[in-house]
Amino acid sequence: MKKNTLNLSLYKITAVIPAYKVEKQIAETLARIPDYISEIIVVDDCSPDNTSEIVEEIKAKDSRITLIKHSKNQGVGGAMLSGFKEALKGGTQVIIKVDGDGQMSGYDPRPLLIPLILGQADYVKGNRFRDFDALKSMPLIRQIGNMGLGFLVKTATGYWDCFDPTNGFFAIRREALEMLPLEKVHKSYFFETSMLGELYLIDAVIFDVPYPAIYGEEESNLSVGKTLWEFPPKLTYLFFRRILIKNFLFNFNMGSIYFLAGAPMLIFGLIFGVVKWIKYFNLGVPAPTGTIMIPVMLVMLGVQFLLAAVNIDMQSVPQKPISDGELDALDG
Repeated sequence: MKKNTLNLSLYKITAVIPAYKVEKQIAETLARIPDYISEIIVVDDCSPDNTSEIVEEIKAKDSRITLIKHSKNQGVGGAMLSGFKEALKGGTQVIIKVDGDGQMSGYDPRPLLIPLILGQADYVKGNRFRDFDALKSMPLIRQIGNMGLGFLVKTATGYWDCFDPTNGFFAIRREALEMLPLEKVHKSYFFETSMLGELYLIDAVIFDVPYPAIYGEEESNLSVGKTLWEFPPKLTYLFFRRILIKNFLFNFNMGSIYFLAGAPMLIFGLIFGVVKWIKYFNLGVPAPTGTIMIPVMLVMLGVQFLLAAVNIDMQSVPQKPISDGELDALDG
């Protein structure tokens, strides 16, 4: 089946919209949801404004809309998990996340959906850095922050070929979502990164597609300070958890050996070198050649082994989708 002739209305596609303080944008966001989206689940994450009231008014005219209300704010991840569970109950085939603040307004999500329907991928993400003209609308601080954070996320999750891993515009096949341990997915703004970490562990294939984000009057609820404080330890945990599970529990390969050899060499070489440098500096005498060479060789070998491990890790990105081929079109 050719992509340009694919009739998306023949499939059960669900849009999940986490909504918090978006009373100014939610109406336009809902109005722009394409007709081929058969179900729209809006999750009001205990928003203090009139978001729910506005959705209720629109819901009376659009039977596709289901409104879920949280009695307590759970974060974007918590809202998405509620939407996921509701979507799975309804027999959905593909779930797409659409932010309630209008950043995706006017963008046709077909490029995200078609690879999933054709069975080419399990998870598809938007990539804001492929459209240079649209990228100019992104504030400079966001560009720098997203690129830096994106590299750290790649390292932690193992998806080295995902250029914009922090992008919140994504779609997922039902099969992949059902395999995910949703109880391990973070409910905070670490949600998207946590999802990638869990997807890697089930060998899900992900695609990047160009997507121009739009930054208008919406206000981000994400605190930069909170991100800098919370993300580093979570990314570190995600990285070591992934390495342990994929390279020592699920499999044991040369990358495992390189990591086991390289990490101790590098750490011991650095500690040994610093200790000896301090010792001979305080004594006021030159360190023996052998004492200098030992830490130098350990550090060099350690770095080489770790680089080899990274090279193997970069080649281990999942390539075969876990989803069972092309989706069957629904009757009627």
